[in-house]
Amino acid sequence: MVITLTVYVTKFDGTRQPFDKSKVVRTCVRMGATRDVAESIAEEIENRIYDGIETKKILQMIFRRLRKRKPVIRHQIDLRKALSLLNPAPDFERFIQLLLAEHGYEVTSNQIVKGRCVEHEVDAIARKNGKTCIVEVKHHYKYHTPTSLDVSRISRAVFEDVTEGYELGLNDLKIDYALIVCNTKLSEHAKRYADCRGISHIGWSSPPNRDLQTMIEEKKLYPITFLKGLNTKTRNKLASKGIVLLRQLTGKSSKELRKQTGLPKGKLESIIDKARIILSEK
Repeated sequence: MVITLTVYVTKFDGTRQPFDKSKVVRTCVRMGATRDVAESIAEEIENRIYDGIETKKILQMIFRRLRKRKPVIRHQIDLRKALSLLNPAPDFERFIQLLLAEHGYEVTSNQIVKGRCVEHEVDAIARKNGKTCIVEVKHHYKYHTPTSLDVSRISRAVFEDVTEGYELGLNDLKIDYALIVCNTKLSEHAKRYADCRGISHIGWSSPPNRDLQTMIEEKKLYPITFLKGLNTKTRNKLASKGIVLLRQLTGKSSKELRKQTGLPKGKLESIIDKARIILSEK
């Protein structure tokens, strides 16, 4: 009789869960691998893991194998980490505003809206399908940090106050709902409260089929931080000119970017070339 022992992996928060080969396959496919290549890599990794292995080590194993089979991987980092490297404001806020606009929202950024009690600075007003929402953008540098219940509570409180302000004639915005967009998962409490209070949310891995990663990959709206080796100084120079997407890089010449940012032409040409390679392979 053959006894199969369950191998457990250790997540970032220290909890353990059984190794799931299908998750490795999905990760590879999301990064551009074919199904056959993804399954081959998952098989290799399954044969090399050990009980208690950290999930970050598995991700490193995936990257090493993908680089051999798909050279474009050499130019990029993990998307989840890339999002965490954006500055919260204004860069990540700008990134989300562009993402929503690409998905059919009419977006007005950084608005002051008078509520019944106080004025509120909201990250964006977004309109789609005849509905208007206030957008709360939340960013975490540590991408394993869940977005907390307080964010849902605040969104609800702002929604109530600006709605009452509209009813009293203090503002001219009829808000239909609140929307939270974040680069991490929402905590279970935050999701339960949001669902109960009618607050929409877009986060890492939720809601199903309309999560942040899916929305980015559908439109190829990768952040500039997706480029491997992009240092903080260069990133900040680009972002200071409103450039937060790889697509924005490829839409300009090195001469234009040099004039805008003062960065060396050679560095800019290298960055643009890598951005083009990534976008052409996605």
